Amino acid sequence: MTIALDTPDIDRLVTAGDALRDWQEEGAPMQLHPGDLGWFWRAGPRATAEAVRTWSRGGRILAVGLLDGPGLVRLTTAPDARRDEELARHLVADLTAPARGVLPRGRAAVEAPEDALVRELLADAGWGTDEPWSPLRRDLSAPVAEPGLRIEVAGPDRAHLVAEVVRGAFEGSRFTYERWQAMASGPLFGDARCLLAYDDRGDAVATVTVWSAGPGRPGVLEPMGVHRDHRGRGHGRAITLAAAGALRELGSSSALVCTPSSNTGGVITYVAGGFERRPEIHDCFRSA
Repeated sequence: MTIALDTPDIDRLVTAGDALRDWQEEGAPMQLHPGDLGWFWRAGPRATAEAVRTWSRGGRILAVGLLDGPGLVRLTTAPDARRDEELARHLVADLTAPARGVLPRGRAAVEAPEDALVRELLADAGWGTDEPWSPLRRDLSAPVAEPGLRIEVAGPDRAHLVAEVVRGAFEGSRFTYERWQAMASGPLFGDARCLLAYDDRGDAVATVTVWSAGPGRPGVLEPMGVHRDHRGRGHGRAITLAAAGALRELGSSSALVCTPSSNTGGVITYVAGGFERRPEIHDCFRSA
């Protein structure tokens, strides 16, 4: 049976999300999570469908990729397929041929689990490595400390505040109420919680969306941000603790997050929130 590359339609996106959910397991390298797909849904179902690629054999999905920006594909595989040579060679062929519609010509990056054979084959093809990223993990077997701020689960009536905080936290963000609504209407949001933190004046100062992959599996934070006008007051630690607590309530076994290693303030915040830093990882990178 041959490997088939596919761009799923909107109806089949749920199948790709289900595959990603099934592949999350403790001890696995950092990888694409159903929450990443859920966060991308803010662009709408059609745009999300156009950004997803699946690779299947005999009707079983073996790999899922998310085109998460110009020249970047975030890719992961079924745990038992990370060293599958036929799949890895097919992935490399699709990733390096612009006509396949996965990556354009010129500069490109591929995020894949550290133990995936596709990384070694890309290196053999002349790809290098990009800037380091820092994955962090917090075990959720024990109760999480109280965050020390008022925390609300944000619904549609608070979506405008979430959007304001996200835009204030991330330079150049165009996140809006409408994009929150698109994200919240997606099928993966049933495993998510969007939280808002308020200071003692009642101002919304930080937000996070957490995504569960089901009981007993790792969950992720995507995104977490503190409004630039309210930084330096411990709000990042508070919303991080709230995120961990929410994932524990959802049954997650651990909380995961990954940030550029150059984001030293972000790394410090996560560590203050009980996350442990894991070995740095790198994307595979092809220069122009």
